[in-house]
Formats: sequence, structure tokens, C-alpha cells
Amino acid sequence: MGYNGSMAGGAIAVRSCPSPASATVRDYIELTKPRITWLILMSTAIGFFFGAREGWAWLAFLHTIIGTGLIASGTAGRVSPAKACWFAVGLSVLGFVELWLGANLLTALLGAFTLLTYLFVYTPLKQKSWHATTIGAIPGAMPPMIGFAGASGHLTAEAWVLFAILFLWQFPHFYAIAWMYREDYSRAGIKMLPVIEPDGDSTIRQILGTSVLLIPISLLPIWLGMSGYWYLLGALLLGMAYVYSAIQASRERTRSRVRGVLLASVVYLPILYVLMMADRTHL
Repeated sequence: MGYNGSMAGGAIAVRSCPSPASATVRDYIELTKPRITWLILMSTAIGFFFGAREGWAWLAFLHTIIGTGLIASGTAGRVSPAKACWFAVGLSVLGFVELWLGANLLTALLGAFTLLTYLFVYTPLKQKSWHATTIGAIPGAMPPMIGFAGASGHLTAEAWVLFAILFLWQFPHFYAIAWMYREDYSRAGIKMLPVIEPDGDSTIRQILGTSVLLIPISLLPIWLGMSGYWYLLGALLLGMAYVYSAIQASRERTRSRVRGVLLASVVYLPILYVLMMADRTHL
């Protein structure tokens, strides 16, 4: 899983956790999935940035980032399920406490909601329905909400707009991954859309539709006074480039074209965030 639902610190569906045996430090570092976690923390930081209307509180920011990182870093990897279970539970509990005591209760509850949604809704649904992608996009879009709550102690329309942008961004990103690795998903018994409908028609429609819808949603920060007209120009250009990559993939359903969608998604998000921050207005 790339970003979708990756906030789940306790994403190991195990009823009980036997005592962990020894494992290498490298194995446990790999469990934290640092290449995914940095995207989560980037989104959390953006939320905190826009939630900090009354001044930047460095201590609260650090606690929010650390707590979010702990909750986000507990998914299983190379070590055995028993060790992964204990590792995930430990990180999840530490993350919740860190968010509660270091930031506020709302932030901790949002982190817990993210974790539980991933663990008890998204994870079991992956082997039953392709709609798991949509469900998983909900916890996947929570980091800016957690960051915003960590800075302000409440949620406003600005926080929900950041959520909506990240929510929609995930669909072209993940459907591109699902198309590229559909054989692997099929062997694993995961009901991704390209596995259910191998012709790719539905997958391409999803990629195109969500990339187009992302353009007006990405402009809402201007309407809310979060960013200015330089952001408007940048968001439009980024959105059109994202849509163009989707159009190219719809015309030529090759691995290279679909990879273009994936690359466009990876470039899109950090640049959009930088533009949003650089062109911040009165908030």
C-alpha cells in the first residue's frame, strides 16, 4: 500500500500477540516504512501549518509529528507476525499517548480513528471488494486533519479542504499502482479494480474522473483565503499535468503510460503543498 490507509500503526489483524523474539534493528526500521511515512508527516505538517493561526507552537508541532509518525509506522514487514503485532501495538499506544499529552485529545482521537478504520474496515475489505480503495482513502487523507487539530485543537473548513485534496489525490495514484501490479494483487487475493475488471475500462474512468475533480477541489484554498493567486496558477498547471497523464494512459494503456500517472502523482502533492505554504495569505 502506497499512501492509502498507511496511517495504520496497528494494521496487523492478529487476535493475540505472542512474546517477540529477537529481530534485527534493520528489520524494525523497515517495518516503519519510512518512504511512506515521510509523505504522511509532510501532510501532517501542512495541516499544522494552516491550523496555527495564533502562532507557531514548536513543542506541539514536534509532539504532533512524533505521535503521527509512531501511529503511521507500525505496519508489518519482514519480521514474524508475532513480533510485528507487538511492535505495531507498542507504536500505536505510544503514538496515541504522544498525541493526547503532547497536543490535545482531539488530535489523539483522530489518530485512533485513522488506525481503527484502517484495521477493522479497510484491511478486511481488501479481499472482498474493490471499494476498499475508497474506504482506505479516508484514513489515508487524515494526516492534515491530525496536524490541523494538533495546532488549533479544533477542525474548520480549511482542515476539511486539506482532507478533500489528499482524499482525491490518492485515487489516480493508487489505481495506477493497482494497474501496474494487478497480477501481484490477484495472486495475493486482493480485490483491486484492475483485478476484478482486467480490461482496464473502469480503472481508467476512475483515474480520469478523480484527476479532473481534483482541479476544482484544489482551488478551494483560494476561496477560503488560505492561499493567493500564485497558488491558483500553480494548482491549475499541476492539475492539468495530472489530468494530461491520465488522458495519455487512457489512450495508450501501457505500463509506461500508467507509470506516468504514478510519477505525476508523486510530483503533484509536494509541489502543491509548497505552493500553498509559499502563497499563504491572511490565515
